[in-house]
Amino acid sequence: MSARSVEEHASHISGLLTGLHTLSPTAVPTAEALGRITCSDIASPVDLPLFRNSQMDGYAVDAASVASVPTTLTVRGVIAAGSGKPPKHLPGSAFRIMTGAPLPEGADAVVPVEDTTGVTEHVVTIERGRSVGEFVRERGSDITAGMLLVTAGTHLEPRHIAALSAVGLASLDTYTKPRVAIITTGAELKSAGTTLEPGEIYDSNGPALATLAEANGADVVSVARSSDDPAEFRELLSYATSVADLVFTSGGVSMGDFEVVKETLTPLGAHFGHVAMQPGGPQGTAVVNEVPVLSFPGNPVSTMVSFEVFARGELRRAAGPARDPARATPVDCTAAFGGRQAAVPAGTQNCGRNRTRCRTRIAPCCSHGVGRRPDRHPRRRDRARRGRSRRRRPALDFLDLIHSI
Repeated sequence: MSARSVEEHASHISGLLTGLHTLSPTAVPTAEALGRITCSDIASPVDLPLFRNSQMDGYAVDAASVASVPTTLTVRGVIAAGSGKPPKHLPGSAFRIMTGAPLPEGADAVVPVEDTTGVTEHVVTIERGRSVGEFVRERGSDITAGMLLVTAGTHLEPRHIAALSAVGLASLDTYTKPRVAIITTGAELKSAGTTLEPGEIYDSNGPALATLAEANGADVVSVARSSDDPAEFRELLSYATSVADLVFTSGGVSMGDFEVVKETLTPLGAHFGHVAMQPGGPQGTAVVNEVPVLSFPGNPVSTMVSFEVFARGELRRAAGPARDPARATPVDCTAAFGGRQAAVPAGTQNCGRNRTRCRTRIAPCCSHGVGRRPDRHPRRRDRARRGRSRRRRPALDFLDLIHSI
């Protein structure tokens, strides 16, 4: 069977994940809405500030009484923030007032503490006059009721959360985050921090897929690891499909003797085959309990490339229109790879006018990008060992290519 093209497999997955794009909006507490996408315009229900208040710690006065300075005024009391409606102001007097406290009716300016002397409990000397409106925050001077605060499709950042909370909005209607479950497979996989036995390795695909999914708008509800035992994998898969809208698996999809994912899902109608790209050629797709399952190869580089090429854009579209899936852009490389699309270490150069030039940094024979580049210059290798050569670029620099613009 010939390999699918990348475009064919991406189209197949897009059709498989159609249901992700029809998730109903959900109301979430404003304080928990960071990173979500709004599904409607949001206007302020109130003016902000809600009332006239002082911009400074100082004295509330009428500007006419301090037109000629220095002048001494009678202090009629203290107004603190949150103290309720203050008494009415009388000309020729003052109230000691704190920042954010409501301005008394009749007062039209605030004299900062720094501009006063001779302060006692009952009198204050004003050394510098203030004009009408100085250091006074008028009602609605920041936001007026009905003003548009956030448009539909906004990716909510901390500044949005602050503004929406300030006008008293307790909850927001946002696009529902797709729920994602992840199952990594392989008897050799262990958790970071544990002691490895001979032949064992640390599981990096679980954390990698979880963080990739979260970074692209998903809500990761389960991360599990299975041995090569089909019964264990079936149990984990059953749980994953009961709590998630999409399941990712890694490993067990190729041509070996212990391909637990392929062995379990093939009888359920799954498709397993090769896609014309490297790394990440072996791929699988299935629908289990009405939940789509995307199965990636177990090699960490292959897993990450597979997510970037086939899943990233779909998750971003499902999470809301503000998440532009266009960052992963096909790039024509200077080297040919026998008809396959390859993810390779690459350098980029800004050429102006929104154009980027991409040049590969490895030979075509090393396009799999999962190991070190062969040493073409033994002398350089020797110098590196003596600490006089530049460090190698890590294999994961293949992401430079995927995110080239």
